[in-house]
Amino acid sequence: MRDTVSRRAALRLMGGAVGVVAAVTGGFGSPARALDRGRVDGLVRQLTLDEKISLLHGANDPASLGQAGYVPGVKRLGIPPLRLADGPAGVRVTRHATALPAPVLLASAFDPELARRYGQVIGQEGRALGQDVLLSPMVNLIRTPYAGRNFETFSEDPLLSSDLVAAEITGIQGAGLIATVKHYALNNQEKDRGSVDVRVDEQTLHECELRGFEAAVEAGTGAVMGAYNKVDGTFACENKALLTGILRERWGFDGFVMTDWDAAHSTVAALTAGLDMEMPEGKYFGAALKAAVADGSVPERDVDRAVRRVLTVMDRFGLLAADAPPRPRRDPQAGAAVALEIAKAGATLLRNAHDTLPLRPGTSVAVIGPTGSLPSVSGGGSAHVVPDHATSPLDTITSRAGNVTYALGEDLFGTPVPAAALRPALAADGHRVAAGQDWSYDGTLTVTDADEWTFVLHFSGDPVARPTVHLDGAELFPLAPGYEEYFVGGVVSAAPDGMTVRRATLHLTPGSHPLRISARGGDSGRHFRLHRITRATRARDVTEAAEAARAADTVVLFAYEDATEGRDRARLALPGNQERLIAAVTEANPRTTVVLNTSSATSMPWLERTGAVLQMYYPGQEGAEATAAVLYGECDPGGRLTQSFPVDDDHHPVAGDRRRYPGRDGVEEYSEGIHLGYRWYDAEGVRPLFPFGHGLSYTAFTYEELSARAVGQGIEVSLVVRNTGARAGIAVPQVYIGPSERLRLEQAVRVLGGYRRLALGPGERRRVSVRVDARTLSSWDPHTHDRVLGTGPRTVWAGASAGDLRLRTSVEVGG
Repeated sequence: MRDTVSRRAALRLMGGAVGVVAAVTGGFGSPARALDRGRVDGLVRQLTLDEKISLLHGANDPASLGQAGYVPGVKRLGIPPLRLADGPAGVRVTRHATALPAPVLLASAFDPELARRYGQVIGQEGRALGQDVLLSPMVNLIRTPYAGRNFETFSEDPLLSSDLVAAEITGIQGAGLIATVKHYALNNQEKDRGSVDVRVDEQTLHECELRGFEAAVEAGTGAVMGAYNKVDGTFACENKALLTGILRERWGFDGFVMTDWDAAHSTVAALTAGLDMEMPEGKYFGAALKAAVADGSVPERDVDRAVRRVLTVMDRFGLLAADAPPRPRRDPQAGAAVALEIAKAGATLLRNAHDTLPLRPGTSVAVIGPTGSLPSVSGGGSAHVVPDHATSPLDTITSRAGNVTYALGEDLFGTPVPAAALRPALAADGHRVAAGQDWSYDGTLTVTDADEWTFVLHFSGDPVARPTVHLDGAELFPLAPGYEEYFVGGVVSAAPDGMTVRRATLHLTPGSHPLRISARGGDSGRHFRLHRITRATRARDVTEAAEAARAADTVVLFAYEDATEGRDRARLALPGNQERLIAAVTEANPRTTVVLNTSSATSMPWLERTGAVLQMYYPGQEGAEATAAVLYGECDPGGRLTQSFPVDDDHHPVAGDRRRYPGRDGVEEYSEGIHLGYRWYDAEGVRPLFPFGHGLSYTAFTYEELSARAVGQGIEVSLVVRNTGARAGIAVPQVYIGPSERLRLEQAVRVLGGYRRLALGPGERRRVSVRVDARTLSSWDPHTHDRVLGTGPRTVWAGASAGDLRLRTSVEVGG
């Protein structure tokens, strides 16, 4: 079953042609251009060494559009610069763009066609906003529920992730924007991401993590981004086994490989291993590379090879042509329509007891929670987008129900520290420090009773240069290490007026506490204010929320969590005071729907007290409208979980073993092997809170007449799905495949073999066919370093989720 380089290259070209052919109709050049090396070879011969090296690392953009990176071109030869923008959920520049739902919400729709259209919006907008390369999509698997970027990727399942990344890349590149699949490979956590050494066996690497990257290559991705971490002792960006052995020789990739930002660690080793471009600057691929060529440690032909890869991709997308295609105009209305459609399609109903949902017209509604009145659009860091607009859920619910009340429930931003407690007093509206000026405060804070205070600092300007606040000689808001200070965002990390927010909680004893504040105006001035939250203010907020809940027919409580690149979650519970808030509100009114604007799996000790739970993740700029549409039954909640939700912090694949997460002594071990996500729950006999594939509908479905037959080295599975309810709805039948007894390799209890997304009217019955390919029926043999088909009898299950498999049959797989 060995996949030869020539076959892989052919597949890559076929997949790549999808995007390029689509681009032809928009004037982006011919797919044959990538095969004609004459133009590129001619340019390489004319370039000086300095010009070649300038194409292999980032630089400052003299006309920055707020994007992440810039590579200067060579004007005398007609080579344009490249601008590179973040964009997992929309194009991240300083201008407005369509803020799409988070990729994990897109994935919840189980619909590759929606993923293609998602990519198409980003591709078109990226081009319109002056960008050439998109630093997305991310296809790393969801391995740990704590990972800070789970919302930026798709799934814990390799098949689903592969389908979606290939479709999204087709959409991005079909619009003429170069896609960059990331982070190659095994960047499945943010904790110690720049140094951790990931140890993984060969079978697990190929069967799980690499499958999505291979699909991206087959879809024709123009670029690959190397990860920060090490893989088996070698940094990913200088790992020859990954960059050359697998990526280029086995898969036939001929695009270019760039580092993640500041992920380079060497010159000679990285270039030799197959790295082509260092971002965002040239510490190793700038002057150091020129010196390496001069002293003979790097042959200039190796530099030429990297330059040729970059130019070949640029040529493929028409960027080197004298008549390069003009940039399109943005179409905000079209982008918003796709954003709304996807947010509805991915909305995942986890619980619905006593027909709490859909909400009934005419009933009174209490909207509760800080994110009920603030739009929760996106996660932080590289996923943050400046949206065209964003409406609050309170407004969209009010537009559908006249009798709506609102209660805050939890104050995220505090109120000014009382003037009576300060000597001298601070201005209630904060202080403005002029550009180039310094300001300081020396005083005392007097506390009459022992209490827990949360100090909240609001400030403008650079987060690293924020004001310093010392209480009792200790700094309240010390700088966090690494990228954490930059990669924040979301509804909790910014005040409604846009100022950045930091919080610090501590117990204060009665008496006077020395307080010192200092701030610098910097180049453009700074505004800051100091607020506080106490036990008494929290209790008051909860009491008011419970009273509002008791007075209403039904409650919609919005729960939040901010997640961002550079920082993992500390626990699965909702942050802040939300568990106590949910307990009080559900006791006051059991017809409470909790809407989760969270990044990943959440523990729910409060689950059984709720009427319904709706998972919306970070739903994009149209999220409030989509949420209200689902709540009121204007559409069926069509989403299904792409990750298993654990019961608590002690019952999931990396629980209780620091070697698995976050690593011990700098080493992280994938000792669970191929048993990732739902496979681990099956293997260990552990029941999750919600299984992979779970999601409820406002109607009911039956699954009938399952059959399976061998087709070549694959399987064709057939079943009937029937809508037995009185309203239209979305079904997502899933097919799972059991192990082969003939293989003497580690195998899962079952793996996802395929799925379909169906819209069925009341009483409608439809027979569907699901193809299971040879890849899914195969295992990776570390002895032959190749896949081997699992022949013989294979069990086939079908049902509504990995935990709700209602039908079973078997089929003989040939070989």
